Amino acid sequence: MNLKDAVIIVTGGGTGVGAACARVLAKRGARVVINYNKSQAGALEAAKQCKQLGGDAITTQGNVVLDDDCKKIASEAMERWGRIDGLVNNAGITRFAAPRDLAALSSEDFIDLYSTNVVGSYQMIRACAEHLKTSRGSVVNISSIAGVKAIGSSTAYIASKAALNAMTVALARALAPEIRINAVCPGLVDTEWHSKRFSENEYKSFLENYENTVPLRSAATPEDIAECVIWLLSSARLVTGETILVDAGLHLGKSM
Repeated sequence: MNLKDAVIIVTGGGTGVGAACARVLAKRGARVVINYNKSQAGALEAAKQCKQLGGDAITTQGNVVLDDDCKKIASEAMERWGRIDGLVNNAGITRFAAPRDLAALSSEDFIDLYSTNVVGSYQMIRACAEHLKTSRGSVVNISSIAGVKAIGSSTAYIASKAALNAMTVALARALAPEIRINAVCPGLVDTEWHSKRFSENEYKSFLENYENTVPLRSAATPEDIAECVIWLLSSARLVTGETILVDAGLHLGKSM
């Protein structure tokens, strides 16, 4: 896919990896639909940056848990530009809970995470599917190493990302050859997702510990993840149904 003038929807596009995807897409000349649920200020700033970088962007509020909102997001893209070439399902939530603390997660926690991380992605794909078929477009689901190696912020999060990975494969099979669907599975990404849980010194220690453990000695930046997303959207013509780890080698085990 040539990203020049391509129309790409990014859910959860106001912060972190989503905002980075929007910026990198804009650098390639794409027209970006930046969805947000609560992060309006971040989405507006991301749209401003996209325009400064040579692309175009609009923002649209919507909660991907709600099917009508997903349809609205797709409709706004079509009303503005008349096509949809790609979808980045980045919207996601978690609950932080130690795996051994079985009382820390409720059934509602599991349902909430599944509703956003899995059902939301499914509903967005469904809302965009006919338009993506027309453009022979591509979907990238932002998953996590949690869904591959069963490590992460909580058991509920791990289960939701494993389900997202399985759904990626199932829908890649079902929607081929018109639509390619892949997932990117980051390890630790240096964003507020983690930093807001710690004091400045605690977070610095947390990052250093991670970077001393993984083979490539680095946490990912949002831009690192975005570059992989852009490759899957634009260049990976024969890649579908894949879950690609971008984790500095964390999946290989502790570095010696």
